Amino acid sequence: MVHSTQAKDAPAQVSDKTRWLQILAGVFCMVAAANIQYAWTLFVPEIQATHNWTRASIQTAFTVFVVVQTWLTPIEGYFIDRYGPRVIVAVGGLFTGLAWVVNSYADTLSLLYIGSAIGGIGVGCVYATCVNNALKWFPDKRGLAVGLTAGGYGAGSALTILPIANMIHSSGYQSTFFTFGLIQGAVIFAAAWMLRTPAKEEVKTSSKVAQTRRDYTLSEALQTPVFWVMMVMFICTVTGGLMAVAQLGVIAHDLGVKEAPISILGITMAALPFALMLDRVMNGISRPLFGFISDHIGREATMFVAFTLEGFGIIMLSRFGHDPMMFLILSGMVFLAWGEVYSLFSATSADTFGTKHAGKIYGVLYCAKGVAALLVPLGNLLMEATGTWATVLYVTAAMDLTAAACAILVLKPMLKRHHARNEAEALRGPIASPLAQPAGNATS
Repeated sequence: MVHSTQAKDAPAQVSDKTRWLQILAGVFCMVAAANIQYAWTLFVPEIQATHNWTRASIQTAFTVFVVVQTWLTPIEGYFIDRYGPRVIVAVGGLFTGLAWVVNSYADTLSLLYIGSAIGGIGVGCVYATCVNNALKWFPDKRGLAVGLTAGGYGAGSALTILPIANMIHSSGYQSTFFTFGLIQGAVIFAAAWMLRTPAKEEVKTSSKVAQTRRDYTLSEALQTPVFWVMMVMFICTVTGGLMAVAQLGVIAHDLGVKEAPISILGITMAALPFALMLDRVMNGISRPLFGFISDHIGREATMFVAFTLEGFGIIMLSRFGHDPMMFLILSGMVFLAWGEVYSLFSATSADTFGTKHAGKIYGVLYCAKGVAALLVPLGNLLMEATGTWATVLYVTAAMDLTAAACAILVLKPMLKRHHARNEAEALRGPIASPLAQPAGNATS
């Protein structure tokens, strides 16, 4: 391993302070954007009661949001490279705020879907830019940096779940959409102006994880088998978590635990809001935790552990979720094991294909979330056809366990061959450069 000596001089100290401030700004933006996805489940029953629309038709709005958020990410990656992070996140803040304002006036499904599409554009701009910025500032701690950034999105709604739930109860869901829409849009817009792209000399390149120095273009990355293996694994693992995010309130209602009181350490709350708070915290912890672990033991081994834990957590939720306390514990377990997908796959993508075109490449890979979102309404239909959530949960658990096996049996050897080919190409080049170092070394 090549050990960095930058920490011994003043410029490195300044750089460290600067890049941690960049992470902090990105986390603020992600926290403010989180409600659109993670507080959605609180609004679904109220929207249904007000308009008598079917669950499936309301949840289509969630699918529209996720599909737009993810499938436009490659385009947003192009604009990130062209205009930099400040402008893109500021625009994202405006769209994120506008989305819930539109939802507050939505008296038709069409208008609800339009609001969701606007939210998808806004959150996509924020998410893609902040993750891309973290990848570039922290090549030496890529899993941790992206995990902290994505963790802001995963746990961001934990602080607002109760205020949103209380305001829905006291003022109605329309006023809640409007008020929180303005707040979260303003926060993102203000924090956006702190962001910037690092200069070449401001970043460190040492790492315990195999990394390429070759910067693949998007077309080159799409021609590699390893990209498509990661895409399939991403779809498999993100589906179960998205199902839980969108349907947890509905699942709690159907399992009969939604209003059941739970008391822990003198705190008594209904099972659903208690679970939502815990799940957001676990989701947020998951991303930096597993990202940090992956920086030390490798991405593939970390994937195997996390995906296996998620799969078994979902199986147990289907069997024991009728008990309020088990519902709380197991839903937390699922979210702890699920949230890390957003740190592991982004970090693995940058390790494999470089950072110059990371926005575009991970943008396409991130479309896996959009594909998985198309399966969310199907979960409702499958539940209605079978009369139980067990079928849906077993299917998603099987997808997680399949991805866990693929991490060790398919992805790991494939990445080893990928780095070996890059090493061989570098050795055949006209100049023996850092590209020629072994794949297991810090700068490989």
